[in-house]
Amino acid sequence: MASFNCFALAFLIALSFASIDVGVAARHLLQQPRTQSLPSFPNLPTPSRPSFSWPGALPPLPTTFPTGLPPLPSIPSVPTIPTAIPPIPFSFPPLPSIPNLPNPGALPPLPTTLPRGLPPLPSIPSIPTAVPSIPSFSPPPSRSTP
Repeated sequence: MASFNCFALAFLIALSFASIDVGVAARHLLQQPRTQSLPSFPNLPTPSRPSFSWPGALPPLPTTFPTGLPPLPSIPSVPTIPTAIPPIPFSFPPLPSIPNLPNPGALPPLPTTLPRGLPPLPSIPSIPTAVPSIPSFSPPPSRSTP
């Protein structure tokens, strides 16, 4: 559902960018002076209609229809498909033997008691909190008294 929302948002952003160009073009056309005239088209001749013959001039329909149908073409014979699958002459190579791993020996024993104290934390240097004043930010002294 989130991917659909992202797709819809991307589609709306692309549509808004596409409509910016249309708006700029429309504004440009509206701000042009109206001195230009549209080109005139020459009068084109109208095509003449061909004369159609009336239905009485058509030949009459046949009254009898042929009753016999032509024979259907014969279907060629399909070759038979063998049903037995021959065995594939393939054998896997023998798997390599796994080498014997060396014995790691005896592991050291686990400690029975855990240390109780934590190591001391490193000292953090102190950060000065006072900000020195900068004289260039103060206004210049006035020459007259109010």
